[in-house]
Amino acid sequence: MAKLPALNKRTAPKSAMPERIIQFGEGNFLRAFVDWIVWNMNAKTNFNGSVVIVQPIDRGMVQWLNGQDCLYHVNLQGRLNGEAVNQLDRIDVVSRAIDPYAQHWAYQALAEQPEIRFVISNTTEAGIAFDPSCKLSDAPASSYPGKLTQLLWNRFNAFDGDPTKGLIIMPCELIFLNGHHLKDCIRKYIELWKEDFGEKAAAFSEWFEKYNYVCATLVDRIVPGFPRNEIAQIQEKIGYKDNLVVQAEIFHLWVIEKAENMTCEELRKEFPADQAGLNVLIAESEAPYHERKVTLLNGPHTVLSPVAYLSGINIVRDALHHEVVGPYIKKVQYDELMQTLNLPMDELQKFAADVLERFDNPYVDHQVTSIMLNSFPKFQARDLPGVKVYLERKGELPKGLVLGLAAIITYYKGGTRADGAPIQPNDDQKIMDLLTELWATNDTRKVAEGVLAADWIWGEHGNLNTIPGLTDMVEGFLNDIQSKGMLETVKSIL
Repeated sequence: MAKLPALNKRTAPKSAMPERIIQFGEGNFLRAFVDWIVWNMNAKTNFNGSVVIVQPIDRGMVQWLNGQDCLYHVNLQGRLNGEAVNQLDRIDVVSRAIDPYAQHWAYQALAEQPEIRFVISNTTEAGIAFDPSCKLSDAPASSYPGKLTQLLWNRFNAFDGDPTKGLIIMPCELIFLNGHHLKDCIRKYIELWKEDFGEKAAAFSEWFEKYNYVCATLVDRIVPGFPRNEIAQIQEKIGYKDNLVVQAEIFHLWVIEKAENMTCEELRKEFPADQAGLNVLIAESEAPYHERKVTLLNGPHTVLSPVAYLSGINIVRDALHHEVVGPYIKKVQYDELMQTLNLPMDELQKFAADVLERFDNPYVDHQVTSIMLNSFPKFQARDLPGVKVYLERKGELPKGLVLGLAAIITYYKGGTRADGAPIQPNDDQKIMDLLTELWATNDTRKVAEGVLAADWIWGEHGNLNTIPGLTDMVEGFLNDIQSKGMLETVKSIL
């Protein structure tokens, strides 16, 4: 086999475009999601911008990236419109990567670049946090919001508070209303450092509030990361030694909630991802889309896992194709959970179809047991609201969801499956102890009542025995699963 050339700008073409985006974070997700989206926008619209990456913590991958001149491949896999897809795209939109701890001057200089317009981040869920020990004089501040406030202050000074030099800030951290939390942190730093700002403090605060736009976003793409097992074949296929390949699913969704001081149309004009045919929605609010994802993606996952495993099925894709469990998954998703949401039905059906294609990914063997971790809190967050809204709207309980809860309760009994495979529940010890104690009674009525009464599991929903008919239905399903087995019980509701 011939020795492959190293991937860099001497061996592969690299576009040169103005740096318009500062990206805090060099990890797999941003490179396979945001930078891939920018690459598409450059190819298909007049966006014409590159990304400069800032390493958010003092140890990271900046040297690796710069060693390849920030060139790398994204390997997208999955199903799209029913067809299996396995493609490799060479991403060339990252201009350079900066370590603000080792190159603080280079980080500060970003504030003075007139073309910079966007800040995007993914610094983990813990990254959007206010640390009162940060100082304006730190080189740099240790927290991400602290670093960003330093950048904004330097930009305000560099351009004398020019209204056109504010930034559009789009965090991608996996927390609901991430932009609201980030804006709150920046405000706290502006207050904390106001004496350092001196007589410009009020003007800086006003410039931030009026001419900078902090958007909340929802991101969705599964990114397994570096394809350790297939890297030799991939490098052979691309013809380069690329040590930064990122593997991701073909599906992507980015919902960007416009900032309160701008319109959706203004944001679409500046960030024309929709014109590139990408699944990027700029909306008044991300809340209904967050609810849609939790309900139609995470909701079915939570109940299909115990139902599938106790039916002798180990892989999500196999569950989808099973003659009994497949129709059960669709019943829960289309006939039950979808009926509890408030977005247009055609939008919901399209999203649900996308979810089923993701479940059917031929390149990922998604073990149902990996979804079973902490099933009770997951059911409480993802499925219980649907149970209550369905009852309210339809006047009856959703049998598929309630059967899913009974399957979780049965799974937490432990023991072995019919084929001898172990059943190993994993949750908070208090929940594990409760289930062990209840199942020791050998009385399914006590089991049902005991689980439903545990208001410390169900939070604001309280004692679930008060939901009309729920205790009886859970008990009935527990009895059926014990006597007939899971598959026959599922058949009875289809």
